[in-house]
Amino acid sequence: MINEGKLDLISRIMEINELYLKTAFCCMACDGDIAPKELEFIRSYVSNNELFSVVDVENKLNEYVADINQQGISFLNDYLKDIANMSLTETQELNIVRIAIQMIEVDNKIEYSEISFFKRIRLNLNISDVTILEDMPDKEDYLLPDIILKEYEFVLNTPFLNINLKN
Repeated sequence: MINEGKLDLISRIMEINELYLKTAFCCMACDGDIAPKELEFIRSYVSNNELFSVVDVENKLNEYVADINQQGISFLNDYLKDIANMSLTETQELNIVRIAIQMIEVDNKIEYSEISFFKRIRLNLNISDVTILEDMPDKEDYLLPDIILKEYEFVLNTPFLNINLKN
């Protein structure tokens, strides 16, 4: 018989592992395109990584695809809120950073939208730049300052039909 404390631990592990998977997915999708190489990488990565051992990866990926197609940028913003509201250890935050950078770099095509999204992830983590650079010394470009808007988010293709300078 499994006691309540053990169930809580299992539930927390699943929650963190799903957060890792969602991190990979969001970094893969934040540029508006999911490259076949990215999907191939994520499937290979999760099958060879114990962090994802208790997650039904295919079902979760299908769920995320349906959600992002329905919710659009709100899906990505909800993810950012999730990581901001979770109590994560330094190791868990470092895992998120590692996963995000690996997903961004996997297709050998780094888009500004991906770097910008990474910086928004980074804004919601407490881990220091020093700790990140100790683990990944060649990734300092990801930590350079950028213009980060906390509240207003410019959405591409926003119609500005009501702006008028005439009195």
